[in-house]
Amino acid sequence: MSVTTIQYLTTIRFGEGAVDVLPEELAATGIKQPLLVTDAGLRATGLVDQVLARLPKDTAVFDGTPSNPTEAACDAAAEVYRAGGCDGIVALGGGSPIDLGKAVALRVTHEGPLSQYAVIEGGLARITDAVVPVIAVPTTSGTGAEVGRASLLTVADGRKLGLISPHLIPRRAICDPALTLGLPAGLTAATGMDALTHCFETFLSPKDNPVAEAIALDGLVRGWLHIRRAVRDGSDRVARSEMMMASLQGGLTFQKGLGAVHSMSHPLGSVKSVNPHHGTLNAVILPHVLTWNQDHAGTKYDRIRKALGVDSSADLAALVKALNRDIGMPASLAAMGLTPDIIPAMCRAAMADHSTPTNPRQMTEEGFRELFERSFAG
Repeated sequence: MSVTTIQYLTTIRFGEGAVDVLPEELAATGIKQPLLVTDAGLRATGLVDQVLARLPKDTAVFDGTPSNPTEAACDAAAEVYRAGGCDGIVALGGGSPIDLGKAVALRVTHEGPLSQYAVIEGGLARITDAVVPVIAVPTTSGTGAEVGRASLLTVADGRKLGLISPHLIPRRAICDPALTLGLPAGLTAATGMDALTHCFETFLSPKDNPVAEAIALDGLVRGWLHIRRAVRDGSDRVARSEMMMASLQGGLTFQKGLGAVHSMSHPLGSVKSVNPHHGTLNAVILPHVLTWNQDHAGTKYDRIRKALGVDSSADLAALVKALNRDIGMPASLAAMGLTPDIIPAMCRAAMADHSTPTNPRQMTEEGFRELFERSFAG
């Protein structure tokens, strides 16, 4: 399979064997002394060693990325960066290491607490082009973080916030589907549903961007047709490649904005007692938001049905619930170990989330309460 070069927001190297061009991309971005940001789980798989073999011999490594990145982890990684005399970041892993890598690139060039750079705190204008270069190497097919302009992390005061800026888009994305061949079925399913949710929500966003909309719809079709195959047989190289492309396309359309699914899953991800997976949260919430929005998106639901090749009267929410059952996703937030007592706080946080303004149906705190209650019931 050949490696294709794509220029859209950033430069993307896509295809099996793409990881081999890492030294070339280090030179292209001017990185001589990278910090490799990853996590302990990837250390155990051997993927970290595989990537380190393509980096300078004395490359510094930070592998303490938590499943939901935190400002504390960012500060710890920044210390490793400074101690190693680093001049750029290689972020290897799923959305968590890539988001943390972006935050480190910001942390080592910008002063003060990270909360001041959150978009809901007016941080967009505070992030400058001083951010050091990041090369993102995804090992899951879900977040699209390798081409996204956001870094999602829990800041010191406990809020999960989005740091958003064009300057945070990685300078290079190296998307090698072969790096996902060892991904377990459960994680394949959860990350895959994250990718599908991105495509659903960006396509349905009311922002006018036909180019991004076309990409989102194509990504949705690819993911829909191949997620079951990828979960059922992780060695299916075609399914792995199509899921990585669906994930990439979801990320390429973030500029349209997301919606209520992410407004809800972002604050839920900061519930430390459960530490829920972001993609799994999206899978559970998505059907309820599809039902909620269905009369507020013009002809877009019809266009989705046509693209997916389903009956013109099909209930998209029911189809997503059936998909969730097929790939082993939980049926409700309660099944994930979350408890309804958090709903009031989650509603307030969802209203403040940066994804809320681009939901097709205008949201209120009472509307979020209803969606949370439906998501807890399943």
